[in-house]
Amino acid sequence: MLIVDAGPLYAAAAIGDRNHDRSVALLSAAERPLLVPALVVTEVSYLLADRIGPHAELAFARSVADGELVVEPVLDSEWERIADLTKQYLDLPLGIVDASVVTLAERHHVDVIATLDKKHFSVVRPMHTAAFTLVP
Repeated sequence: MLIVDAGPLYAAAAIGDRNHDRSVALLSAAERPLLVPALVVTEVSYLLADRIGPHAELAFARSVADGELVVEPVLDSEWERIADLTKQYLDLPLGIVDASVVTLAERHHVDVIATLDKKHFSVVRPMHTAAFTLVP
């Protein structure tokens, strides 16, 4: 099981992105399921449509529909934790989307996150482990 942030999903679709090859390799080889917070889906959809075009956004939607990515909603009970994380790391700023990644990892007791955002996720201290392992 792997929690996936927006960066590797976008980079995997963006052939010219400097992280494209390693993101494709990671997502292809990672142990399933690939869990994506619903808020990340919105972020990736926007980036794909804006920077690459509607065909990239459609391909992303197809990967969700085909079960390649499993979208997890934010549970009502998790919004307080998201708000707390956002406040605690206001100086980064962490932001709600990244806080939802942390919260999903905490829910599933997963300590590995697929992200290109080392700046934020290397600082955050989750409740279930001392620190996250960040890939790729």
